[in-house]
Amino acid sequence: MAEKKKEAKQQVIVIGHKNPDTDSICSAIAYAALKNKIDNEREYKAGRAGDVNLETAFVLNRFGFKVPELVDTAAPEVSDMEIRKIKGISRSTSMREALKIMREREAKALPITEDGKTLAGIISLGDIAIANMDGMEDGALAKAGTPVRNLVESIDGTLYAGDMDEIINRGRGVIGAASPDAIEEYVEEGDIVMVANRYESQFAAIEAGAGCLIVCLGAKPADSIVKLAKEHGCTLIGTPLNTYKAATRSIQSMPVGAFMTGAEKLVAFTLDTSAEDVSKKMAEVRHTHFPVLSPSGKYRGMISRHSVMNLRKKSLILVDHNEKGQCVSGFDEAEVLEVIDHHRIGDFETMGPVYFRNQPVGCTATIIRSIYHENGVEIEPDIAGILLSAIISDTLCFRSPTCTAVDRAAAEELAAIAGVDIDEYAEKMFEAGEDLEGKTAGDIIFADFKEFEHEGVRFGVGQGSYMSPQNLEKAMQMAGAKIEDARRDADVDMIFFLLTDIRAESSRLVFAGESAAETAAAAFGIEASQGVLLDGVVSRKKQFIPAVLGAIDDL
Repeated sequence: MAEKKKEAKQQVIVIGHKNPDTDSICSAIAYAALKNKIDNEREYKAGRAGDVNLETAFVLNRFGFKVPELVDTAAPEVSDMEIRKIKGISRSTSMREALKIMREREAKALPITEDGKTLAGIISLGDIAIANMDGMEDGALAKAGTPVRNLVESIDGTLYAGDMDEIINRGRGVIGAASPDAIEEYVEEGDIVMVANRYESQFAAIEAGAGCLIVCLGAKPADSIVKLAKEHGCTLIGTPLNTYKAATRSIQSMPVGAFMTGAEKLVAFTLDTSAEDVSKKMAEVRHTHFPVLSPSGKYRGMISRHSVMNLRKKSLILVDHNEKGQCVSGFDEAEVLEVIDHHRIGDFETMGPVYFRNQPVGCTATIIRSIYHENGVEIEPDIAGILLSAIISDTLCFRSPTCTAVDRAAAEELAAIAGVDIDEYAEKMFEAGEDLEGKTAGDIIFADFKEFEHEGVRFGVGQGSYMSPQNLEKAMQMAGAKIEDARRDADVDMIFFLLTDIRAESSRLVFAGESAAETAAAAFGIEASQGVLLDGVVSRKKQFIPAVLGAIDDL
């Protein structure tokens, strides 16, 4: 009987951009929660494409959410393949039993495990065929270390004397069809002797030193023979089979552990091995079945070449971005189902049509809140809390020029549901985010960082927001000293870092790159220098990026 396959729901990852900010993370969590309520056909899970910053960590902790799982790549991996959950067998399992299990499970290979967890090896149909040939050699059962239990079960036998757990480790297989005198001549110490219902032959074999005596044709050994076998330490088995069938079946009693391909010789994969690497490795070897292991090395299942052909792509919903440079690695090998964003429409392309929603508001969370209402789904207090936090963060508590009346109305509604005072909560949230204790310059610059490409120029823009003038000044000194290192690490032509003073509604600018100063000067009509004040500039999206793009066009 074949194993029943449990149909799992298609999993969809809802994910924001690289170097995620509060809006990116919170919108992903809230939208995944909404989709799970309105779509029973799929399972939606929030993910992240980078580490969360201190502000976001504060928000998640405040409203009782765990940090979403890190998604290193959206490219297909072993976890996206059909992994057969074939249960492992022990190395002592007989070849006959292994073949029976293969038929039941419609499998051509079986994993051999220790305690059902640690992979010891694999036994295949080819291995069993070889074992049957090798089993015809003298002493095959002994060489394989065959348990008596295997022999008894393989020949449908009954044990009259001996120990089921004893291991056969000596002797040849002998058919005792000759006269008792002849049996005494050719039976050697420890041999496995098969005889019919002839008392004299049974007696002669035991006296000759047989290690195991198999009485065939369903004949029950006499009590005196049972007693004699016990006295001589001879294993005594009765079987309903004739001697030919008993001999054939005895070969199949050998343990799979003696013929398996050991784990050290196998090509194994982990759940996060890329499909590309799997295809390359499979092409290099002649194996047809490959074990899948957990990160700790525990057996998880089996894949084959067929698994690669039937690969399932990851399914994504992108929130808070729509540009290739900001997408999780490998997104172009995934199936993008939706895009929910509030930024400019960039260079994003998909293989097929998608649901694309882009609104000119200050925060993606504002759009998510609208979608909740459109679907008639009540916004729970914890979801309201993270959506509110995202709006406060992206609009700098309504100070940013990107903030709209829709954002403000959404925030007020969400604050009422979450039961928080906007001004008091915003101050605590921003203070948590600007804590510089233990941070490096790289931590500061890349905490909220996005990359762009325009007219062949690649540039990156980071932004940090500060309530405290002291923290802003300290951050500017740290970032200014390492901004060129950051440019090299990001591998961009130019890098800009905005240090935004929330209270003063202005930003300081540090930069690096051959044309960075010239670009900044042209963008804002200033004499660009490190730490220059950009009065009234608080929005990267609406004020800084458009100005830089225009300057690149003009230069």
